[in-house]
Amino acid sequence: MRTLPLALSNAVMGSLLALSEDGFRWSIFFLTIVTITLLQILSNLANDYGDAVSGKDTEERVGPLRVTASGLVTREEIKRMIIVFVILSCISGTALIFLGLNNLPWKELAIFFGLGLAAIAAAIKYTMGKNPYGYKGLADIFVFIFFGLIGVMGTYYLHTHWLDLFILAPASVIGLFSVGVLNINNLRDIETDAKSGKKTLAVRFGPKFARFYHLALISSGLIISIVYSIVKFYSGWQFLFLVTVPFFAMNIWVVFKSQKAEDLNNELRNLALTTFLFSMAFGLGLIL
Repeated sequence: MRTLPLALSNAVMGSLLALSEDGFRWSIFFLTIVTITLLQILSNLANDYGDAVSGKDTEERVGPLRVTASGLVTREEIKRMIIVFVILSCISGTALIFLGLNNLPWKELAIFFGLGLAAIAAAIKYTMGKNPYGYKGLADIFVFIFFGLIGVMGTYYLHTHWLDLFILAPASVIGLFSVGVLNINNLRDIETDAKSGKKTLAVRFGPKFARFYHLALISSGLIISIVYSIVKFYSGWQFLFLVTVPFFAMNIWVVFKSQKAEDLNNELRNLALTTFLFSMAFGLGLIL
């Protein structure tokens, strides 16, 4: 669950943005955290199963132990676990939507139900099924949309019942940092992914591209944050998020200097935690 702080970052960002405009509700925050956690577990289970079935998880793989490929659980057992978490995600997501959109037009309910089902499908189809998008280099787009745009803006709307287009900026920032975590994962696994036919962007364009792509993702996120804070400026506290810059800089440095896949293992966790810290600092800066 190294990426759980990353998944929670969009809920924290969206909720703190709502709090800065007096639209925060504890019930929405709690259910959002529960739903996102369930979706993250579902995604991890589906990824574990999908990579095992495809043959990607071999003894050469670097990273946390995969329970399906290692034989700790059978394929049938993990399939049942996936079904359980699909059901739990549906229950929690439905409760969140009805509570968040109570007394609003049915069209808005339908849109959010559609987004919820899309999130479940995205969690499963990353590596599972006949045409998993993660094997075609499309995961970056999906991560940006669901971890960034939909995660932040959707949470904000459930709290406030309105949508400020300026929220697109911090939502994009969380999306960019989330893609950065995915990129580290793909850079770490570039050799095993290439052998198994998983055509991530790192595999398609090589490690040098992946490193400069990572620099672009992180620097773009920070630049957008600074521009947003200048355009929406009303207090110096808005730049509180700058305390995370050294952590992002260290992450970029390690990504460029690493020579072994093992060197990038901790950077997955570090960037996920830094993104979570950024979302807290950015949101608190708007409140103080």
